[in-house]
Amino acid sequence: PARAPRGSHASPKMAEDNSARLQAMQDAVNDAGNDVRALKAQKAEKATIDAAIEKLKQLKIDLDVEVKKAMAAGDEKAKEKENFRSKMGGALEQRLFYIPSFKIYGGVAGFYDYGPPGCAVKSNLQSFWRQHFVLNEQMLEVECPAVTPEVVLQASGHVDRFTDLMVNDVVTKDCFRADHLVEENLERMMADPMLAPERRRELEDMLARLEEFTPEEMGAAIVSLGIKAPETKNDLTAPYPFNLMFPTQIGPSGQQKGFMRPETAQGIFVNFRDLLYYNGGKLPFAAAQVGQSFRNEIAPRQGLLRVREFTQAEIEHFVHPEHKEHPRFGEVKDVELSLFSRDAQLATVKRPFPMSAGDAVAKGIIANETLAYFIARTQLFLLKIGIDPARLRFRQHLQHEMAHYAEDCWDAEIESTYGWIECVGLADRSAYDLKAHSTKSGTELTAHERFAEPKMEEVLVVEPNKKDMGKAFKKDVKAVTDALAALCAEDALALDAKIAADGRATLATDAGEMELLPGMVKIGMETKKVSGRNFTPSVIEPSFGIGRIMYCMFEHSFYVRKDDEQKTVFRFSPVIAPIKCTIFPLLNDAGMNELSNVISRELSANGVSTKLDTTAVSVGKRYARTDELGVPFAVTVDHRSLEDDTVTVRERDSCEQVRVKTAEVLPLVTKLCAMRATWEEATAGMEKQTAAAE
Repeated sequence: PARAPRGSHASPKMAEDNSARLQAMQDAVNDAGNDVRALKAQKAEKATIDAAIEKLKQLKIDLDVEVKKAMAAGDEKAKEKENFRSKMGGALEQRLFYIPSFKIYGGVAGFYDYGPPGCAVKSNLQSFWRQHFVLNEQMLEVECPAVTPEVVLQASGHVDRFTDLMVNDVVTKDCFRADHLVEENLERMMADPMLAPERRRELEDMLARLEEFTPEEMGAAIVSLGIKAPETKNDLTAPYPFNLMFPTQIGPSGQQKGFMRPETAQGIFVNFRDLLYYNGGKLPFAAAQVGQSFRNEIAPRQGLLRVREFTQAEIEHFVHPEHKEHPRFGEVKDVELSLFSRDAQLATVKRPFPMSAGDAVAKGIIANETLAYFIARTQLFLLKIGIDPARLRFRQHLQHEMAHYAEDCWDAEIESTYGWIECVGLADRSAYDLKAHSTKSGTELTAHERFAEPKMEEVLVVEPNKKDMGKAFKKDVKAVTDALAALCAEDALALDAKIAADGRATLATDAGEMELLPGMVKIGMETKKVSGRNFTPSVIEPSFGIGRIMYCMFEHSFYVRKDDEQKTVFRFSPVIAPIKCTIFPLLNDAGMNELSNVISRELSANGVSTKLDTTAVSVGKRYARTDELGVPFAVTVDHRSLEDDTVTVRERDSCEQVRVKTAEVLPLVTKLCAMRATWEEATAGMEKQTAAAE
């Protein structure tokens, strides 16, 4: 399951430098105390002892002042973050971007409703994602059911392994996610300015490894850190795994068990054979899906960052396992990434480093071109929608954090006031998923490659004796032959050896276990001339959490006007903004209203979302209202408009205005919204309008 990655809000280097400085001051106090005791033992002159005592007192005062300063700075920073979240959250809820679901009934944790601007932002984000990935890469988009039969999720491993570690209050039985409790305690301890550098590094290492802790290691951490239940301070149970899937029943009988899907990817994997056929049998190709996923989170928190129903946008790029080059890698090889590699996370000073995608592949830091290609394309996508590049990094999974079958895994992490948040997972999953579904379903999920020249190869031959099998298995004969055909060479040869040794062997089929006897099937390896072979493709998977990306985008876009604390603004990218342009008649005048309506209809007819505001409040207040919604551009119709057919166009962040002919409004706003030009470029040479005080 996707988790919020660990990471201190402060720079590790800054924290370590501050800790070292305070430790040096503490050492000076200790040395001065030793000097006083030595002078007293030597029965030195009173004046000498008094001077040493005064020096000790002053050093203690200086240390106390610095410790209080450091603690106050930490408290102030935490308070600033809380105030920022509170102000932004108030703006989002007041303007109905999103609100808690079922609010009139008290709400249910982990569920949110999107209001009109929230729906528009989400729709625009998904639309741009489709344009950037699906259309640009000519991907095959699918839509699959959210309700998934149990057998599918047994094959994928979710039934057995899709878990988080949970602990309970031994008295109240309240549930807590174990890693969250440990993480919060570690960060609180690391905020201590007097923490020794060695102890700080020890805690940082524990924080970095928290994802890979076993239940026993997590329990040991809880005991060693003295963690209790947050509110009651009661003891906690030992950590145990809790499956995060929502179970359901399919059909009225309740006999077919299912789950609400925990990810959209499985729908793509089970349709691989049909998608390959649709694509003309050619690799590589990518399939994509955008849809709802469900995870029964133990302790939903942090708004959209940890919810129980959320939107995913996932890509499964199928590629030959021995050919992971990407034909378009040259387009992104020079994109500079902020990489937090495995080695960097385990170093003494833990910090990411800049490196181009091309160099990262050449030096073996990123496993292959295709994975690096999608990492770079993901960065370009995130920057285009308004993510601050200084607050974006790609963190590589630690070795034990990765699944055993994975070749390489990275997370796009975005910094927010909650720390570094995993928003996109990018993984080379090898051929695990297709092999797992092939084995479970008995359906071959492979591609075919044709050799340039025929080769002599040893191939597995499985030849059922149809006559003997028909007599023995009757209506179940197809299930037996299908099970034999699905066996890999190793399993088939082992089955043959068992029949030879024991005179019988059992075979698992869809019709149950069947007993095979000598003569029923011929199994062996034969040398044949082959012109091609079937193989199971590898999968490169970029997986996007739309809600998490939206929340981080909200934080990176939100600010308050310097001239007025009450004026809040969302600096949305034009491609994401819920409304692209507002139209204001300066006064509630029939002529101004009519021209405003004409402009609004023309923009809307050409795909530019608009909001017409004819209310009687001042234009400055109307600007402020639309700034709160993140509307990037505003057109104002005034007295001069009725005389010379010109209007003013305002840009949200600079508040600059230009005057243009009404016929120029559509091409100007369209160019700006498509980000084909900056405001400065698009308005160069136009008449600047002096804005009235807003």
